[in-house]
Amino acid sequence: MTCRPAAMDDRAAVAELFYLCDRHYWGDKAAPPDSIADHVRQRVLADGADAQVLLAVSDGKALGFACYALLYPAPDCGGQVYLKELFVREAARGSGVGVALLRAVAQHGLERGAVRLDWTAEDTNPGALAFYDRLGARRVTEKVYFRFDGEGLKDFAAGE
Repeated sequence: MTCRPAAMDDRAAVAELFYLCDRHYWGDKAAPPDSIADHVRQRVLADGADAQVLLAVSDGKALGFACYALLYPAPDCGGQVYLKELFVREAARGSGVGVALLRAVAQHGLERGAVRLDWTAEDTNPGALAFYDRLGARRVTEKVYFRFDGEGLKDFAAGE
C-alpha cells in the first residue's frame, strides 16, 4: 500500500470515497454521487485548491483518504496541519490504512515546517476515538470548537 497525493486523474476514486464518507456520516442525506463528482472536479482537485487529499492505494484500488490543510501561524514560526477528514473503506479498516494516511499527513507537514497536527472527532464515534487514543494522540480539552453553518453562516457573513 502507498499513500500519495490525489491528482485529477484520481477524481473518480476520490468522488467514490467522498460519497462513502458522506453515507457513513449522513446516511440517506448524503449528497448524490454526481454532485460529489462535480464537487471533487471543480473544487477539491482543481488547481489552487485550498486543501490536500492523500489517497491510500493498494493494487490500484483507493482504500481511503485524508483531507488536510497547512495553516499559519503556529508556535515557533511553524505551521499547523489541520486534518479535516480521515476515511477508510469499511472493508479496509483495521488493516493499517488509517495509520499510514495519518503518518503521511504528519510527514508532509513536517517537511513544510509544521510543529503540530490537529483534528477533531465526534464524541458519538467511539471507534474513531479509540483509534486516535491507540495512536497516542493527546486529547485537547482546553479548546472549544465553534461553528457557523447553514443559514447562520449566511446571516453572519451578511452582518445580520
